[in-house]
Amino acid sequence: MDPVTQGVLGASFAQTQGDKTRLAKAGLIGLLGGMAPDLDIFIRSTEDPLLALEYHRHFTHSLVFIPIGGIVVAVFVYWLFAKRWGLSFKQTALCSTLGLATHALLDCCTSYGTQLLWPFSNLRVSWDIVSVIDPLFTIPLLMLSIIAAWRGRKWAVAAMAWVAVYLTLGLVQHERAIAQAQVLAGQRGLSVQSIEAKPSFANLIVWKLITATEDRYYVDAVRLGLASAGTIWQGSSIEKLDLTRDFPWLDASSQQARDVERFRWFSAGYLAQDPKDKNRIIDMRYSLLPHEINALWGIELSPVARKEEHVKYYANHSRSSEAFNTLMGMIFKGQINNLDEK
Repeated sequence: MDPVTQGVLGASFAQTQGDKTRLAKAGLIGLLGGMAPDLDIFIRSTEDPLLALEYHRHFTHSLVFIPIGGIVVAVFVYWLFAKRWGLSFKQTALCSTLGLATHALLDCCTSYGTQLLWPFSNLRVSWDIVSVIDPLFTIPLLMLSIIAAWRGRKWAVAAMAWVAVYLTLGLVQHERAIAQAQVLAGQRGLSVQSIEAKPSFANLIVWKLITATEDRYYVDAVRLGLASAGTIWQGSSIEKLDLTRDFPWLDASSQQARDVERFRWFSAGYLAQDPKDKNRIIDMRYSLLPHEINALWGIELSPVARKEEHVKYYANHSRSSEAFNTLMGMIFKGQINNLDEK
């Protein structure tokens, strides 16, 4: 999730502990603990663009790191201001650890992938039940946390209840989206290998559907009201990445080939050759609009690169304002300009 949401959730969880007079202080410490794991964004390299992808949501987001990270945050916070507030180190460590404990679990609720089980597994856990940014989730949580600092612990408990309710709604919507994708696959007569359903930006109403067969990805979108059966926008399909076919010139022993496998791991295998640029490989999971194959990011290979040279990483932000307006139409009106509803 975004840093604001992570911090506010950490603050709310820390506020469930301690007496009323210290809830604002507990909240601030929990907020810092809740944001701390994302300091891994500073692990990067100018020579290796995939290093940042590998180490974001890596060891700082694992379950085994929670007590370690909580103590590290507590050491800094205690000597900076908590000691002057009259808090003991034990109280400081409790608040920072509670705040930090929420971070990785909330990230797992998104679709980006979090190494929750490191170092025992490098699996990127993603439950796909909430967008990485969702104001409807964050704003009530923020308000309840502020009220808790002023009015008491019961408001922090209410904040935790809101988190549980919203994420449960996301889980229900996710399962409904999967069911819609299964119906659509049956209508197409597909032999399905896997189906992914991911909430589109900042809402639980419109979902991106990715259906994988042996050799292709099918991308569609569905709008799910709380009671309606769903409006489906059929997108298009694309062949899965085949390095032998798509990049016959790629040396299997080169750094570029190794980088492709690193990107495959990051993308959970959802790779395809960019239809607009044959030297690019896209992450199929994300696009500006949920029914499109227009990836938000990918890697670019070069047939003339040196054997030890890395791939290039790129992000696609073109048409972002246009795409946002279109998405708002999908969410609130259930329609897309120039696209028939199915």
